[in-house]
Amino acid sequence: MKIVKNTAGGVLCAMAAPLLFTSGAVAQPDANKAGRPNILFCIADDASFGHMSAYGCKWVSTPAFDRVARDGVLFMRAYTPNAKCAPSRAAVLTGRNSWQLGAAANHGCYFPAEYRTFMEAISGMGYETGFTGKGWSPGDPGTAEDGTRRQLTGTEYNGGKTTPPTKGISPIDYAGNFESFLKSRKPGQPFCFWYGGREPHRKYEYGSGVAVGGKNTAQIDRVPPYWPDTETVRNDMLDYALEVEHFDRHLGRMLEALERAGELENTIIVVTSDNGMPFPRMKGTAYEASVHMPLAICWPRGIKNPGRVSHDYVSFIDFAPTFIEAASGAPQAAIMAPVQGRSLMDIFQNNARGREMLLVGQERHDLGRPNDTGYPIRGLLMDGFLYLKNFEPARWPMCDPVTGYLNTDGGPTKTAILEQNRRGVNHWMWELNFGMRPEEELYDLSTDADCMNNLARAPEHSARLSQMKECLFAELRRQNDPRMEGRGDVFDQYPYASKNRDLYNRFMNKNERAKIRTSWVEQSDFEAPDFDPERPLKR
Repeated sequence: MKIVKNTAGGVLCAMAAPLLFTSGAVAQPDANKAGRPNILFCIADDASFGHMSAYGCKWVSTPAFDRVARDGVLFMRAYTPNAKCAPSRAAVLTGRNSWQLGAAANHGCYFPAEYRTFMEAISGMGYETGFTGKGWSPGDPGTAEDGTRRQLTGTEYNGGKTTPPTKGISPIDYAGNFESFLKSRKPGQPFCFWYGGREPHRKYEYGSGVAVGGKNTAQIDRVPPYWPDTETVRNDMLDYALEVEHFDRHLGRMLEALERAGELENTIIVVTSDNGMPFPRMKGTAYEASVHMPLAICWPRGIKNPGRVSHDYVSFIDFAPTFIEAASGAPQAAIMAPVQGRSLMDIFQNNARGREMLLVGQERHDLGRPNDTGYPIRGLLMDGFLYLKNFEPARWPMCDPVTGYLNTDGGPTKTAILEQNRRGVNHWMWELNFGMRPEEELYDLSTDADCMNNLARAPEHSARLSQMKECLFAELRRQNDPRMEGRGDVFDQYPYASKNRDLYNRFMNKNERAKIRTSWVEQSDFEAPDFDPERPLKR
């Protein structure tokens, strides 16, 4: 642990040193005496913290997630470093923050060859590896040394199909594919399997939460204050809930499969999501609702005093070192780039960890700005506060209006906010969800988890803001963040791994516009070239 004194106010910033996995033995927990544990890593696609019934949510029912929490640990302060699919998953797989991953800081990148994933490493330690659904995506994983496509999350098991409850839900039989994987491995061989549900990613079948799920909009006890509280928005939330429950049903079937195989007792089961729900001001930014993730972990042979609730800060970069430590009974340890995260074994053993802070941020997500630039953010969670530094406040945070705010997925809630603003109604909602942001933001999460009241300019918080900024920048320098070295534009130079590169410039060319595919937003999301958010009634 490295301690840096903050000269602005005498605050001590505690920073964990990175871990390096090299050849040689790594300490293993006592639970491994019964045999190296299996690992089942389950990650939903766009599910927010709190939207599991174990957290008290009344309009989502997740008995399988609740079982994992009941038989293990329910985490109250788990965060992704970057609230977008590909960079969030890259952090999980490498144990490194996104600004430490070169091109993998970006959504839709070419995955850097120099960063080995824990799935690749653990495969070399005698584990059978595989995945179903969505692995690391979207992007190009590159090729392995033998010229084949890299398997960042193991061998693909997506052959099994089933009839989904709605058209928006994937037909992949995740649980059936997991059972096929279990049957295909060598007897007694430990395994590491990645269950990447494609739910609750959009698009949804509107009204399915009520029609298929049997829900009622009155069940929703709270609509976030930056969305209109209408039946349309509430239905959108229930459609999302139906897909969260679909993910959970397959998780339940996987738990049953482990029981039948006699493997449940010695399997580490992790259940989480990659980023916040695909709604405005959530997925694709760095606010509390964007980066705060659900997390439950069970391991009957390895977790002491199950049924606990942990309030420790936990980051997605902690998963890789945890799994490597658990699997380290192999003849050789993993060889990975230095890992920034910490193993969770202390929490499993019910020992205090005392982490003081967590870092979050982002670089380029979806395209939609001139020259394919991103919206760089770095942030710090400490003492119940969230500090955000927006490095390019002159850029549109959710991409330009003329290109449809492409960093916010299309759907009824987004449409409602945009249409209200065009009528001159609730312009402040449009500002919060899509408008320009100041260079600095500070929120007291104990009283303002919605991040509505920016305290950055409040005189009574000036010392705290200075302290948190200094702690953040000191840690980013230690982690060799290019933005601390004046090289932040390197993230905008990495090529985008799809045909949509140079999207903004091509979109502004009428001859090129028809060739661009932006299926994740609605056609009505695109603003007219003369759009003026300050005078919406003139449109």
